[in-house]
Amino acid sequence: MTFEIIDATAEDVPNMLPHFPRLAEFELPANREAHHFWEGDAAMLKAWAKGEDELLVQKAVGEAGTLLGFTITRLREEFLSHEPSAHLEVLVVTKEAEGKGVAGALLKAAEENAQKHGALSMSLHVIANNKRARGLYQHVGYTEEIIRNIKHF
Repeated sequence: MTFEIIDATAEDVPNMLPHFPRLAEFELPANREAHHFWEGDAAMLKAWAKGEDELLVQKAVGEAGTLLGFTITRLREEFLSHEPSAHLEVLVVTKEAEGKGVAGALLKAAEENAQKHGALSMSLHVIANNKRARGLYQHVGYTEEIIRNIKHF
């Protein structure tokens, strides 16, 4: 599959929004609904489009500019060391692009973009049940570091 990764613009947002439900396409944890995994991220992207949030947003496009996926990265200090860092907020790949190297290329581009902006590391959150995403992140060198526990009443 031929594609390129470029910076997204506010004009891309309407085409990106329908793909957020992909973030919940795995076995959901108990007491969670699919929209819990993407509504906040969609709102964050809309705020960025209005100039209300500073984010690094990149997209993968195929032939004729077809959207294949995108990332949203936030520059912030690292949680423990307080050094300049970045946090991968969103990585979405369309169903058509799944398994074709788009996710790995988007992740690499997000890391390189964060480094250009002074980040010394990149963090991300992934749900324990999302085996596909965890496999990708571990494959490219991410280590699982903090385990979040929750008890619903």
